[in-house]
Amino acid sequence: MKKVAAVLAVAVMVVSLFSLAFAAEMQKGTVKAVDAKAGTITFTADGAHTDVVLKADKSVDLGAVKAGEKVEISTEKDTVMSLKAAPVKRKAPVGC
Repeated sequence: MKKVAAVLAVAVMVVSLFSLAFAAEMQKGTVKAVDAKAGTITFTADGAHTDVVLKADKSVDLGAVKAGEKVEISTEKDTVMSLKAAPVKRKAPVGC
C-alpha cells in the first residue's frame, strides 16, 4: 500500500511541475505605452484589436523598452515575467 501511495505522490508532483512549466504564456506584439513609475506596460498582441495593461514583474527592465517597439513577452495572468525585442524578419535577397 505504501508503494502505491508513493507512486501516486510522484505522479501528482510530475503533473504539477508540467502545469507550472506551461502556465507562462508567450506573446508577440507591440508596446503602446510604458509607465515605469506605475510599473505597467500597455501592450497589444499581434492579431488583437484591444490594448491590455499589464503589470511588470520586478525583474523586468522597463527602461529597455519604448512605445512602438515590437516585443515578445512572457506573462503569467496579468503580469509580465520577461520581455525581449521581437526578432526582425528579414526579406530574402532577390537577384543573381
